[in-house]
Amino acid sequence: MNASASPTTQTTHTARGQFSVKIGVPEAMAVPEGATPMFRRSLDKVYEGDLQASARGEMLAAGQPQTGSAAYTALESIHGTLQGRNGSFALAHLGLMKAGSQDLRIAIAPGSGQGELTGISGELLLRIEAGVHFYELNYRFADGR
Repeated sequence: MNASASPTTQTTHTARGQFSVKIGVPEAMAVPEGATPMFRRSLDKVYEGDLQASARGEMLAAGQPQTGSAAYTALESIHGTLQGRNGSFALAHLGLMKAGSQDLRIAIAPGSGQGELTGISGELLLRIEAGVHFYELNYRFADGR
């Protein structure tokens, strides 16, 4: 049997483009005296290309980025059009930086798809070149669309 004919096969789609981001001023979070400082920052993004959308989010960070060791987590809610489908979904970020090496994971939050994006899952890859942010969103739908 051809694997592409299987009813459980999910087609992976790829959307590409660039985005602009405005990161708010860091707000110190309340932590016990002597504890590691943590900060909160707002995110405002505009996606262009295969994803025409705006996004708002919140980032939490801890560590010492000035020495090359820190972590951040963020959630962002995206609303717009993804390759002709209108709706919204959320992204969950986890970024770790240690001794100059980086590990960044950005996934579509399970169950977050709304409108024509209901059932979406996948991951977003990003790269920054000369200060410009580029994305590649690899996504699929539970119903195989």
